[in-house]
Amino acid sequence: MTAHHDFLLSGLARPAHVDAMLDEICEHFVEHADVHRDLGVATLHSDDWTIEIAREDDLLRIALGCDSEEELEATRTMFAEHLYYFAGDKPFSLDWARPAPQITPANLQEVTVVSTAVITPKMRRVTFACTDVKPFLDHHMHVRLLVPPRGRKPRWPALKEDGRIGWPTGEDALVVRIYTIRSVDAEKGHVSIDFLQHPAEGIATPGADFARDAKPGDRVALMGPGGGGLPDAERIFLAGDESALPAIARMAEEAPEGVTLQAIIEVEDAAEEQVFQTAANLSVRWLHRSAYAADDVGLLRREACAAVEGLDDDSFVWFACEKDDVRAFKAYLAARGRKRRKQYCAWYWERGAAATTD
Repeated sequence: MTAHHDFLLSGLARPAHVDAMLDEICEHFVEHADVHRDLGVATLHSDDWTIEIAREDDLLRIALGCDSEEELEATRTMFAEHLYYFAGDKPFSLDWARPAPQITPANLQEVTVVSTAVITPKMRRVTFACTDVKPFLDHHMHVRLLVPPRGRKPRWPALKEDGRIGWPTGEDALVVRIYTIRSVDAEKGHVSIDFLQHPAEGIATPGADFARDAKPGDRVALMGPGGGGLPDAERIFLAGDESALPAIARMAEEAPEGVTLQAIIEVEDAAEEQVFQTAANLSVRWLHRSAYAADDVGLLRREACAAVEGLDDDSFVWFACEKDDVRAFKAYLAARGRKRRKQYCAWYWERGAAATTD
């Protein structure tokens, strides 16, 4: 790794079950990076970072490598957050050779609302002015939206020594939700995000509430970007519901000539359909939930499974919607032996529960 990266950092993780943690790391990151494992040593490699994890008795020895100090800190935070998530409620500790500085994350940027627009009856667009739009121009397309309490001066998060994000609590607690960057206007310095405005009786939807009430001049923050992006493939199958629609739309509009896109998108009714501008060869089939039987869930997943049967092995499969449907779809792909590096599956919400996106 030292031959490829100028900025390096080592650390030690002590999970309750070392092998289980290493299994979890490899299982998760195989859809986001090149993963190579040789017994107790795993190497994860992406365009931006390399992470090596070596099993050593009851601990995992970690080595991070990046091409800049900023990328290194962002990678440390990303990986630390994942490790603590994998650990769950089991004992876990993480120590770095150089503790993280107690500062606001480098990829956090305050932004200002400049406009809002109704895209469809249930989709609202908020456009933000950014001081530095360059970070949002790369291939990553997901950001954390941080909304401070109204009437209070924002208190933004700071890093903990282990690299995780220390979130404000109490009266300073932030609304934190993950969204897709719908578009970037580099000339104006604007970033736009589409928010689904859906009724969810008994379930809090603070991100959607923010978009509904947003006014020019409101100040929030964006952290990122990270994750996602147009797959590097000539043939791509895309399937998702309204929560995935902004990501599907952006990928369609970024796809170059020569790429073939086949999409199945589930929305409430015809009024929620959108038109995509693209240079690619695009075909879209819309599913209207209003036409389903009241107890019919999982139709999108079933239709996606049927469509996959007709794909060749080199086609990339992209699927995002509800948690249980995503899990079932991933199991379906695994049972058919499809290559993990040729798929992206992510859940954006969970039936009966508030999710990190709304």
